[in-house]
Amino acid sequence: MKRGEQEQAITAAYADRGRLQEPEVRRAVEETIRLLDRGEVRVAEKVEGEWRTHAWVKEAILLYFALRPLAPMDAGGLQFYDKIPTKTDLVGQKVRVVPPGVARYGSFLEPGCVLMPGYVNIGAYVGAGTMVDTWATVGSCAQIGAGVHLSGGVGIGGVLEPPSANPVIIEDGAFIGSRCIVVEGVVVEEEAVLGANVVLTASTPIIDVSGEYPRTMKGRIPARSVVIPGTQPKEFPAGVYHVPCALVIGQRTESTDRKTSLNDTLRTFDVQV
Repeated sequence: MKRGEQEQAITAAYADRGRLQEPEVRRAVEETIRLLDRGEVRVAEKVEGEWRTHAWVKEAILLYFALRPLAPMDAGGLQFYDKIPTKTDLVGQKVRVVPPGVARYGSFLEPGCVLMPGYVNIGAYVGAGTMVDTWATVGSCAQIGAGVHLSGGVGIGGVLEPPSANPVIIEDGAFIGSRCIVVEGVVVEEEAVLGANVVLTASTPIIDVSGEYPRTMKGRIPARSVVIPGTQPKEFPAGVYHVPCALVIGQRTESTDRKTSLNDTLRTFDVQV
């Protein structure tokens, strides 16, 4: 089945689940998940500088859940009871997974990735050389770039429904500090640094305080920004209380050596990671 026909079959079946009984539709769903697992299709990709979400691929994931029965499964000495198996052939894919780290079938990890005892869900894409550190989680459909470090306990949210919704995106070279949470389709642009405990939702105020006057934005961390958690006052019927925000306190300096540049940045801005 050609890609266009595959997309049409999946979109039609998502609108009418009865079509899942058709062998061709079932094959289209299975093939889409296989291509996701190999990195040959993606939930979202950058086209002419802008991220574009492919709703039909997310629809295929949701249909795949409907097709798969619950079944016992083994992974070495570990046992699971689920619909979707873990990834296989990690040696052939040149991906290091430290027990009990788990990457689900239908996710893609480029060669050189290291998955510590964390988790990568179906539909996610993790770029070459990225570290998913201990107890970090990469939610369904999240797009993680190359050379990213997701520190211990980081939570990258999954955005599976509605299919048209944009996933969380962490672009190349970003550093996400310990216990950060990034959800609801937030984009962290290239080489940005999030200090420990930064929480980013679609509605979190992101306030650039590096200039003479504050500048507020939402949903996107600009490239090479250095960000720490903060609070700002908000008035409620019961009084004024401080609510979370994220503070952009500066920019990474130019350097051909990213590691040196990152270390210098962390020291310069006294950022806890």
